[in-house]
Amino acid sequence: MRNLFTTSVLLGASLLAASPRVHAQTADRKTAISLSANAFQYKGNYGSDYWNFTRSQWGPGISINRYLSKGLDLGLSGNYVEFKNPSQPAGSTNFFANNVVNVQLAFKLKLNNGWALKEDAFVQPYLVVAPGVAFTSLEGRYNGQALNGDDTRFSGMAAAGLNFRISDAIGVFVQTGQTVPFGVNLDGVTPRDNDSWDDRYLQHSAGLTVALGKAKDEDGDGVADRKDKCPGTPAGVAVDANGCPLDGDGDGVPDYQDKCPTEKGLAALEGCPDRDGDGVRDGDDKCPDTPGKAELQGCPDADGDGVIDSLDKCPNTPAGVSVDANGCPLDRDGDGVPDYQDRCPNRPGPASNKGCPEMKVEEKKKLQEATKFIQFEFDKATLKTSSYPTLDGLVEILNAYPDYSLGISAHADNKGDDNYNLRLSDERAASARTYMLSKGIPADRIVSHGYGESKPIADNATEAGRAINRRVEFDVYLPGDPNPAETKYGPAPEIPAAPAKAAPKAPVKKAPVRKAAPRRK
Repeated sequence: MRNLFTTSVLLGASLLAASPRVHAQTADRKTAISLSANAFQYKGNYGSDYWNFTRSQWGPGISINRYLSKGLDLGLSGNYVEFKNPSQPAGSTNFFANNVVNVQLAFKLKLNNGWALKEDAFVQPYLVVAPGVAFTSLEGRYNGQALNGDDTRFSGMAAAGLNFRISDAIGVFVQTGQTVPFGVNLDGVTPRDNDSWDDRYLQHSAGLTVALGKAKDEDGDGVADRKDKCPGTPAGVAVDANGCPLDGDGDGVPDYQDKCPTEKGLAALEGCPDRDGDGVRDGDDKCPDTPGKAELQGCPDADGDGVIDSLDKCPNTPAGVSVDANGCPLDRDGDGVPDYQDRCPNRPGPASNKGCPEMKVEEKKKLQEATKFIQFEFDKATLKTSSYPTLDGLVEILNAYPDYSLGISAHADNKGDDNYNLRLSDERAASARTYMLSKGIPADRIVSHGYGESKPIADNATEAGRAINRRVEFDVYLPGDPNPAETKYGPAPEIPAAPAKAAPKAPVKKAPVRKAAPRRK
């Protein structure tokens, strides 16, 4: 008996030593150790103690269990008990004591496999089928003969139990099952039943299961990878039971990324609210209840001039117009005509003249009378020197009014070829322009055209009328206005090319006359 007890102790120690320390008996903790206290109830030739807990024999149990799947665990268990028949009357010659060590390979069918109960349910029912080996050591006396012997037999157990999940690593269980050590004579009674399993016992267990190791948690958030719905959470970030970063305001932006963690907001604004929906978070929006522009800190600007409506003293400014700090169009020359309407934004002038300075009466008169004093060489575009003073006077006017442009149009009478007259008038207008450019007037301020004989203002039938029609007119106009000559006479006609001159004929050389040779006398 002592040898069998020693064997059972060594077996229990070896089971403990063999258990790995780095797993668990769930999908995360796949290995666990269970310790149990067991009430064993004998049934044999001396009767049955089944379900009579006052006659139970008590003994320890130990097992190592390995997680295989949601529905199945595999275990290696060992139990020790000493069966006796204390119910025999005093002085009886028949008694026995049998030390039994049962080592079993247990297949646990778990009913919390996700079909009816979740794997992490608090109450976890299961069934066990456990083939094994029973080691027995019998002592006693039967009908005056001593009983003494050891035996080893194949055994089988079927059981049902409940596990109560305290935490991922700890469970408490209760279990009831029947063990049959086939062919074992537990009580030593020689006359036996005809079957080989007449001696058997119930085993009622209560115990503690401790899962070993640590669940795999790659992101270190305290939630096992198997249950972590948000793997890869940055280190140090607080998470919920599912391993997802906390989101106190429930706006879908985790607190560690939420710039407004106590207010529901938008992911696009780092979790901050935007009441008016203009894309500017309320904390930065100076007009949080009115949609506005981000560059204006969320305030509206209906005319788009860059000045918010509440400060704009000139609302509805046309698009693209430069404005001052009050939202009013710029007026650099201070003449009351805004620059975008002012033809002369750098020089003051009345609105009636589009913001440009008005010419003096005498200067307008010079322009009107200039045509009387412009003369050219006969049938040429060469200015006569008598024309210079008039043109110099016009240069002075253009210098005094640098925003004005000048249109020069030249005309001819109907004498001669039409194309020739058109070319001559264009050349005479260009000649006047060239003279004025030589006096420093920029080229883009003077335009010249010739109209030939197409726009008479007098009767060409008389010499006096033809003299009036041979004229050069000068018209000033503001930037953006059409050339007055084109307004009066229409677009200038296209100037025809001059006909090619015929090459001069080469003189015909006469052959030299030969003199007759003198006669010889």
